[in-house]
Amino acid sequence: MDFSSQFIQLLFSGLTIGSIYALIAIGFVIIYNVTGVLNLAQGEFAMFGALISISLVKMGLPLWAAIILSILIVCVIGGVFERTAIYPARNSSVPTLIIITIGVSIAFKGIAILIWGTQPQSLPPFTDNTPIKFLNAVLLPQNIWAIGLSLVSLVVMFYLFNKTFIGKALTACVVNQFAARLMGIKPEKMSLLAVSTSAGLGALAGIVMAPISGATYDMGMMIGLKAFVAAVVGGLTNVPAAILGAFLIGILESFAEGFWSAGLKDVVSFSLLLLILFLKPEGLFAKASGKRV
Repeated sequence: MDFSSQFIQLLFSGLTIGSIYALIAIGFVIIYNVTGVLNLAQGEFAMFGALISISLVKMGLPLWAAIILSILIVCVIGGVFERTAIYPARNSSVPTLIIITIGVSIAFKGIAILIWGTQPQSLPPFTDNTPIKFLNAVLLPQNIWAIGLSLVSLVVMFYLFNKTFIGKALTACVVNQFAARLMGIKPEKMSLLAVSTSAGLGALAGIVMAPISGATYDMGMMIGLKAFVAAVVGGLTNVPAAILGAFLIGILESFAEGFWSAGLKDVVSFSLLLLILFLKPEGLFAKASGKRV
């Protein structure tokens, strides 16, 4: 394979990885902006989405029905998580809230081991997965699904936050919770909605990822960390910035793995995180992306 073909192939791979990070990073941004919590259990929602959908398919449900039902189930799990873990500790310090989410992440992994065991499992591709040749590179239809769904999610989130009453209520809680209360908006309900929505997005990320790389009980930890890096690199204050950060991380990882070594991709991601925290802690795209959330 010549350099140009390899470059395009790695670019497609990076966009695919970045799209999965983006779906989870959107969840990080929504929860952080509405509740002020950095939810380090966000990656576990992806794990639940993947494994639950696989189980539903094995039970005989059509693939699309399994996908929709698993997303709804994970939304409920997210809601229970918010009511039982985040809401009771809403007045605690930031380190305390972060430790709580780490504890929940560990508990979720333990539950997953008990239910699904440690063996990797896979989900059928959404459509026929015959490779497509494009610009001398090979692209799988499942990769197109991953990239397309992340872009659709961006459009849906933009519409939700800017064109609907619920979205404006969520934004009001971000800007000033006291003023939002005076207008009859209950931040507690908005917190529940934000976490449930984020859980559903995480589940979608895991479902998209499962046909590509399989699903295991511990898959959520690393993709959750990478999505967190993407959100911080892009900017934790708005969704478009986080998505740009996610695609940047995905592309850098793909090029590092393709041109150097697979072991370097994690080094590249976390080195970039440290660099951004030192030089531009608000994120690379925070100003360019305009409005918060």
